[in-house]
Amino acid sequence: MSDNQTLVQLGEFAEKQDFEGAFKLIRDNQQEIAKNLKSSGVKDALKKTTKDRLLLSFVDFAFSESAATGAKPFDKALVALEKLLKFQVGSLVLSDAWGLGKVVRADYFYQRVTVDFKTKRGHQFSYAAAVDMLEVAPQDHILVKQAADPAAFETMLKERPGELIKEVLKSYGDMPVARLEDVCVGNGFVKSVNWKKFWDLARGELRKDKLMEIPVKRADPIRLKVSVEDYGDRWLTAFSHKTDPKQILADVREYVAQGKFNTADAAAKAQIEERIAFAATAARKVDDALYARLACQVKALGFANPPAAEMREYLWERKRFVKAAAELPAREVGAMIAFLAADAAAREKLYAAIPELCFTAVVEIVNAFGNESVTDAEGRTVAYPCRKAIGALLRESQAPATLVTLIVGKIEQFGVFKYSDVDVDGKKIRVLKSYELWPELPALTTILAHAIALGEGRRNGEVLKMQNIVRRLFADKVWLEKMFKLLSPSDQVFVFERFQASIAWDPSTHHTIVVRMTKIVPELESHLVKIEKKKEYARATSFRSYAMRKAEYLKLINVDMPENVRKIEFAKGFGDLSENAEYQYAKDEQRQLMQKQSVMQQELEMIAPSDFASAVADEVMPGVSVVIVTDEGEKTYHVLGEWDNDVEKGILSCKARLAENMLGKKAGDQFELPNLEGTTRFATIKAIEPLPEEIRQWMKLPPGMQI
Repeated sequence: MSDNQTLVQLGEFAEKQDFEGAFKLIRDNQQEIAKNLKSSGVKDALKKTTKDRLLLSFVDFAFSESAATGAKPFDKALVALEKLLKFQVGSLVLSDAWGLGKVVRADYFYQRVTVDFKTKRGHQFSYAAAVDMLEVAPQDHILVKQAADPAAFETMLKERPGELIKEVLKSYGDMPVARLEDVCVGNGFVKSVNWKKFWDLARGELRKDKLMEIPVKRADPIRLKVSVEDYGDRWLTAFSHKTDPKQILADVREYVAQGKFNTADAAAKAQIEERIAFAATAARKVDDALYARLACQVKALGFANPPAAEMREYLWERKRFVKAAAELPAREVGAMIAFLAADAAAREKLYAAIPELCFTAVVEIVNAFGNESVTDAEGRTVAYPCRKAIGALLRESQAPATLVTLIVGKIEQFGVFKYSDVDVDGKKIRVLKSYELWPELPALTTILAHAIALGEGRRNGEVLKMQNIVRRLFADKVWLEKMFKLLSPSDQVFVFERFQASIAWDPSTHHTIVVRMTKIVPELESHLVKIEKKKEYARATSFRSYAMRKAEYLKLINVDMPENVRKIEFAKGFGDLSENAEYQYAKDEQRQLMQKQSVMQQELEMIAPSDFASAVADEVMPGVSVVIVTDEGEKTYHVLGEWDNDVEKGILSCKARLAENMLGKKAGDQFELPNLEGTTRFATIKAIEPLPEEIRQWMKLPPGMQI
């Protein structure tokens, strides 16, 4: 159609008052019309085709001008108008924030669209907000189906969870598990507490579905395929051009899982071998875990390229296998360990790396090689290399946390239980007669002492995970009873006293476990050490810090809060408060200021200014100086009140963790020394002294300040 014909036809639509026809003509001939008419001209032409006030308001908004940017671009104006035209009363719409809703009113005067959502009825959107935040809901969207037939939706949810997940993916697109959980929980399909059980059922169902692609890593998206792949020539051609190493590996695994590799011809296998070699090269020095997975795939498929020996050497270099093990999914760590353990020398290297390896890798090593023996020429067992290495590590002063956790958690795996049948009231009862650890390992008391030490202090990373496991074990009555049954009476006393002397466990948990031990073995009560309740001190701070905190409080109520009120009044002038960002920011700030004012007022009433003149230097308390001895030498701290702190002068708030660990201690006592690494260290209190004059001067009320 020529430009003139388009303009003539546009005039005819105006005469016939055919708005829909005119809009379709303009939308289908955007380029031609844009050459002859400005946005204002198109706006006028459309307005001539109708007298409907709602349609006129849509046109006015879509082609409106702003002081900052002028008229909207022609194409964007048409997009906005087309979207508004779909927001008819009764239309179903979607909002990221509110879910599915129904348009109940369109107000041409105030230019608003009102939507009823399930959790918010009568929610109003300006035309601008509606265009930005709402989408017309497709009829096949899961939320529309739920609203149309709630009973069928509930049946699918309970009986076919995998199908529900597929409907979610059809509606929202491919997504990782975390996002999938947010969508399902956020829309009320599944309660948060039930998600894990629901997902386990759905995943089991989806793994049988050839249209579903569930990735190994949780961070990768779950994909719903359009059709089932036949893995023929078309697939091989597309596969041979892929360059993403992760996708190459995923495709090969799927190809093998479908049973296609065993029946593939030599040419197809050669293509797969070439792409895996390409992927391995791409993964080198970029992703050690991916490289390890590719290496295992090379071994599994029997490929000669890349050479397995070369891939092993790369993983051994710079201990890349350690990092790979930490990043691999748990189910794939064993395959990497098996790939690396090519001979006895390689296995020795793995044993030596146990202190650096993650828990899963340690478990795989012990399970695979713990019972592997070396025999002499006559076939007699002469050594167990893995056991020997484990024993040596457990005899060190600080045993690997992963190894300690494994052994105390599955003690039956590392020894021999001997039982005997005892006649009790005519019934045969099987009781434990004796138990022996592998002879290469140290005594159980040594292992339990390592476990107690692991439970102490603050840890981080993999060691923190092990600490949490060990703490749960000690809190488990069944496990604790089993451990004490394996110990002789003297060893029971040793373990009990070692645990009781542990000063860095959570006090509440520590007390509960100590009491539980005495219930399991009542004779241990005679070894119970009564611990005095920690002394509480009056809440105080120096005159200096109190005055500074009060000055901060006065500034808050006399300057900051009045200034915030002015901001709120000023923001009201920007229009509708529900969509006024400046107003919302000012109100948020007001809530924060009011909360801060309430907290500060309460603290100023509860904490008193003090010169700590009553403090005595017979134990650590607020108002004394403490000389401590660490591995790095001596250091002096001045423990003062709650708000007192000056790093350069060694002034320490009594609420600081270091100070809390020292409070109530006397000269010669040990205490836990916090550190950034998260490992447990201890220091000794050498002396407790009165505060020096310099610190007493620091505590005084600064000139010009009042309380």
